[in-house]
Amino acid sequence: MLNEYHRGRTPNPDILCNKHIKFNHLYHYAIGTLGADALATGHYARTSQEDEEVFLQHYTQQPRGLFRNRFEVRNAVKLLQGADCLKDQTFFLSQIPQDALKKTLFPLGELTKDYVKKIAAEAGFHHVLKRKESMGICFIGERNFEKFILEYLEPQPGNLVSIEDGRIMGTHKGWFLFTLGQRARIGGQRDAWFVVDKDITTGDVFVAPSTNHGALFRDTIRTDRVHWITEEPPAELVQNGMMECYFRFQHQMPLVSCTLTLNQDGSVWVRLATPVRAPTPGQFAVFYKSDECLGSGKIVRLGPSMYTLQQGNQQNLATSVSAETEYNLKPTT
Repeated sequence: MLNEYHRGRTPNPDILCNKHIKFNHLYHYAIGTLGADALATGHYARTSQEDEEVFLQHYTQQPRGLFRNRFEVRNAVKLLQGADCLKDQTFFLSQIPQDALKKTLFPLGELTKDYVKKIAAEAGFHHVLKRKESMGICFIGERNFEKFILEYLEPQPGNLVSIEDGRIMGTHKGWFLFTLGQRARIGGQRDAWFVVDKDITTGDVFVAPSTNHGALFRDTIRTDRVHWITEEPPAELVQNGMMECYFRFQHQMPLVSCTLTLNQDGSVWVRLATPVRAPTPGQFAVFYKSDECLGSGKIVRLGPSMYTLQQGNQQNLATSVSAETEYNLKPTT
């Protein structure tokens, strides 16, 4: 996570935790070491197989590759949205491996949270009902995010620069303390300014004087190699090279119609029907078709902003977060 921030990106620890911890290390420990038949979690999500089928699946190590053997007989399990659309958590499960999904139960998938609370109340678990919903990054805890980051990454002072006229509006302690779309607290400014881009080569953080400034909106992004829940890209995407589906990069944002274009390396270009505010490199583009979560890919490049296009200038002022450059920066100890 620290390396991603130092590269100017904004990671999603919840998705990465599910990918690397819960449905990798925990899953293999439960199945391989404890000898469990399956893993049950409290996520609000469903799968395309019945619970009884979970116990009939056998773990087999699958070969790595963009496309698997076309003659291999398999029974891929789909990841489906939970019945409670407001609490659906397929977004956070969009990087789950197929072998783990086949052996996972989601007991809450067909229930709403209100009904689960009713069950808890009838069972006498009133202390559970009083607990606040967990928010934020679990392994950071209650600590201030800026103080946490600065415990590991040395300050990298730079300027807060107006995207409109290049004026220096203030200074900051490090580009890694900002994410696109957030409010930039600038001393002496009556109006609110918002982060629209970053350049880690110069340390400049670009800001705009409106939460809906055109510099925040993009209609084209590129991902890294997409993780497809069923392990292969959808047949329509493979056959046509393009496919229409739905997109989101934040948990509860409305789904946006998009067109995917498949690249040879397994990455995709995403062309959105409507520009979205502050898509950010490092976050995940998650794709849906009807109630099925297809998978996700990390955002690694942004197309020109609406402001850039309106100005008739195809070259962004800041390019670092839009590029796929790897920086050999190590956090301090």
